[in-house]
Amino acid sequence: METSGGGSSVQGSCIFKADTWCSQFRNWSNPWMARYIYALMFLIANLLAWAVRDYGRGALTEMERLKGCHGARDCLGAEGVLRVSLGCFIFYFTMFLSTTGTSKMRGRRSNWHSGWWSAKIILWIAFTIIPFVLPSTVIRLYGAIAHFGAGVFLLIQLVSVISFITWLNDCCQSDKRADRCQIHIMLLATMAYVICLVGIISMYIWYVPQPTCFLNIFFITWTLVLLQLMTSVSLHPKVNAGILTPGLMGLYIVFICWCAIRSERGGGKCVRNEETSTKTDWLTIISFIVAVLAMVIATFSTGIDSKCFQLRKDDKPDEEDDVPYGYGFFHLVFATGAMYFAMLLIGWNTHHHPIRKWTIDVGWTSTWVKIVNEWLAVCVYLWMVVAPVIWKNRQSIVGAV
Repeated sequence: METSGGGSSVQGSCIFKADTWCSQFRNWSNPWMARYIYALMFLIANLLAWAVRDYGRGALTEMERLKGCHGARDCLGAEGVLRVSLGCFIFYFTMFLSTTGTSKMRGRRSNWHSGWWSAKIILWIAFTIIPFVLPSTVIRLYGAIAHFGAGVFLLIQLVSVISFITWLNDCCQSDKRADRCQIHIMLLATMAYVICLVGIISMYIWYVPQPTCFLNIFFITWTLVLLQLMTSVSLHPKVNAGILTPGLMGLYIVFICWCAIRSERGGGKCVRNEETSTKTDWLTIISFIVAVLAMVIATFSTGIDSKCFQLRKDDKPDEEDDVPYGYGFFHLVFATGAMYFAMLLIGWNTHHHPIRKWTIDVGWTSTWVKIVNEWLAVCVYLWMVVAPVIWKNRQSIVGAV
């Protein structure tokens, strides 16, 4: 029974690899289609958590009947977000435990990952409902753990972004493409640096309207210093990492700095033309939608990028029945992503506090998390470009001795 199923899986894998991207959506039981379904379920969980936070008190009056809700106070708002997040985390962590170590598309675990959607949807719904009957003590404990899990997600995402940037640079500077890509590299790097400088100048204009905005001045100026540091180290003759990688990393840290300043709570005096009205405007709604979609896309793209986290690189060519991406790692990223979206929606504050509708990742804790993430990104990048030089010099010294 298992042999025939495995054979069909192997044949299916060949078809999936040969088919076009659009034709993969015709078959619901293949790993390429499965990742989009998991991402859709993750997006629905995000939207459900937001609905519970912003509109739950008016729509979910039945929550008052649940024992652990204490008149709906502990099942809505910030704690309601944590309950939805816990259900999402349990589902993806269960999938992680049941699919980790899968290397071949032949077998039951691969079929479980790519199929059995009726059973998994029922399981997902059950895991979403269960946290709403748990006592508030359990939810607060999960909220404390979620801070750590969200940090793990940010670290995984950070390594994935830097690995992609270095891979793109190595690909463009390879012997086969060096001549053709030289002009493209210079144009792309120039555009990156221009956008970085325009972004830094714009932040000075919009977020430093007064000389008393010392913190914003520090954030923006230090970002400029880090950009210069990455460029200087990358262009050092012993490192020779090129000009493209520091330019792209500059875009990344300038964007993080902008997001951090945008997350400041009550920063009206340090935002030019900032309105103090609590009314939700269309820009806030658009920003919220973009932030949610960006979070889902970032989780999805990081989840399928398991090879950059392998401690030992395997140069052996892929076989036809090898899994196209690490199933266990994919679900682990989504599990930590569930903790991360909870922290974004509650501003990294697990206690009961007023939250403005249609806002995401607002508060001083959110600001400092982003700033620390920016500094950590620079440290990781510098280590990735400097470590090979240090290791080479160390081997030369050992060889000479």
